[in-house]
Amino acid sequence: MGLSVSHKLWASAAILAVLVAGALPGRAVEGVTFTVSGSDKVLARELRAASGLVGAGKDKAALDLFADARAEYGKLLSALYAAGHYGPVIHVLIDGREADSIAPLDAPSAIGKVVVSVDPGPAFVFSTAKVAPLAQGQALPSDFATGQLAGAGQVQAAVLAGIEGWRGHGHAKAAVAQQALTADHASATLSVDVRLNPGPVLRFGDLTVKGATNIRPDRVRKIAGLPTDKRFDPAEEVRAAQRLRRSGVFSSVTLTEADTIIPPDLLGITADLSEALPRRYAFGAEVATNDGLSVNGSWLHRNLLGGGERFEVTGAVSNIVASGSGLDYALGTTLDRPATPDADSTLNLSAALGHKDDADYTADTLALGVGLTHYFSDTLTAHAAVAYDFSDGHDSAGNFTYRSLQLPLGATLDRRDSKTDATKGYYLDLGAKPFFGFGATDDGARLTLDARAYRALGAKGGAVLAGRVQGGAILWASALGTPRTDLFYSGGGGTVRGQAYQSLGISVQDGSTWVDTGGTAFVAASVEARVKVSANIGVVGFVDAGAVGQGTVTGANSDWQAGAGLGLRYGTAVGPIRLDLALPVHGAVGSGVQIYVGLGQAF
Repeated sequence: MGLSVSHKLWASAAILAVLVAGALPGRAVEGVTFTVSGSDKVLARELRAASGLVGAGKDKAALDLFADARAEYGKLLSALYAAGHYGPVIHVLIDGREADSIAPLDAPSAIGKVVVSVDPGPAFVFSTAKVAPLAQGQALPSDFATGQLAGAGQVQAAVLAGIEGWRGHGHAKAAVAQQALTADHASATLSVDVRLNPGPVLRFGDLTVKGATNIRPDRVRKIAGLPTDKRFDPAEEVRAAQRLRRSGVFSSVTLTEADTIIPPDLLGITADLSEALPRRYAFGAEVATNDGLSVNGSWLHRNLLGGGERFEVTGAVSNIVASGSGLDYALGTTLDRPATPDADSTLNLSAALGHKDDADYTADTLALGVGLTHYFSDTLTAHAAVAYDFSDGHDSAGNFTYRSLQLPLGATLDRRDSKTDATKGYYLDLGAKPFFGFGATDDGARLTLDARAYRALGAKGGAVLAGRVQGGAILWASALGTPRTDLFYSGGGGTVRGQAYQSLGISVQDGSTWVDTGGTAFVAASVEARVKVSANIGVVGFVDAGAVGQGTVTGANSDWQAGAGLGLRYGTAVGPIRLDLALPVHGAVGSGVQIYVGLGQAF
């Protein structure tokens, strides 16, 4: 292995080499040969992945290839150190000459062949593995121990664990004080002895705000919720940054700890912020054979009053040219104020107007609500609200009016790796909504469940098995005494594909008239097998089933339906475009192929 030159000398020499060589293209390279001695196939793959020369095209300019060849030593050496090989021999030959022996001014104008050969040498093990002192209760990684493979990554992880242990106990300035790393090539061992300096226990100082021009600094501090004057905790620093990002006001958030300590023990934190565009417009559409076309749009202001308030207006029109129902439309507004009353809570105000024209009934609706959402963590949230719900409509028995005061409660645990195209993890949403009726509206409660799970199959995760279970029940209220929008139906893209939208409900007697309506009990299940056939294209096979009943899904006034089909997915930056073709496989309603087009997986 030859000697390297400084970055400044290399940059100057490279410029001179370009001037000397001129703009004439170099002769095309014949190929790159890459060999690794020994039988460790895993290491060979890691070295090929680290190489900057493997896969170099024949049309690559000679000067660029020469630069890659000189950089090859460092890339391979880093990979070898990470694998615990500290005595390798690396050769990078350009037409038989060692690349690092060729001066930049003598860069070849044409390159015929590049040969890379690596003798990794023996894998080193730890003869000594010490990082001390450690904070109380802090443990080092199990692979950082005498006799274990001495990879550079293990050393770095152990030192970082030691420092983070002290930081977790308030020692924000913990750092390496001394280090002794000795490689014994005769015995193929590495001795590591690192001494840490914990430094003093510190408290959070003031949060300095930079880059916020349209949101008030006091609101930034309230949203961040950094516990000023409390003992330093890196987890609190991370949470403060997450709260600022979650507000949606900022496109980038960086928290930086001050280099110096404010006597006696305060550590200042600076929030470097970049505000997102204050307004956002969105539009979506979905089409299905029987359900017709659905379109929706929204307008969002991220910082309405200068305190991070998110004001959104949404509109939707659905069942356009649907075969089994009329036009539905809705208009709603929401105002969310973060850090109200505390940093992990958001105040929610909402109002919505709507019109429903389903096969069973038509109704005009109004909903008003005020509530709180609390963020226990990145994955667990809960909400509680007080709402007023009103609907005035008509069904086969005549006119109806529902009025109720509602207390929606819910919790969501979302541990998926992606919200639009999950490959692992799970999602659980639980809801309970007690309601107190006026007039003909009963008192009762609505319970809901939505559980989803994902599992990648195969070594590369090219196939994903996804499952979903939905459930619901109305307690203490009759079907006719429950607001129609709170009852349960089955059928359509959200429950059973292949069956018409809300095609399965129940029939109950209102006086002498039988009324088709939604059920007071509901359960549905879906299973999908998702297989990627290329980087952007995937195919899906699915089966859906749903049951609706009165009181129970297995009683006399209950029924179930099922559908199955195949789908195609095309990946985009915002989620896969979905095309599903489904047929009914059980149930008295629905016939023929149903087509569903939308953005994102079905669940």
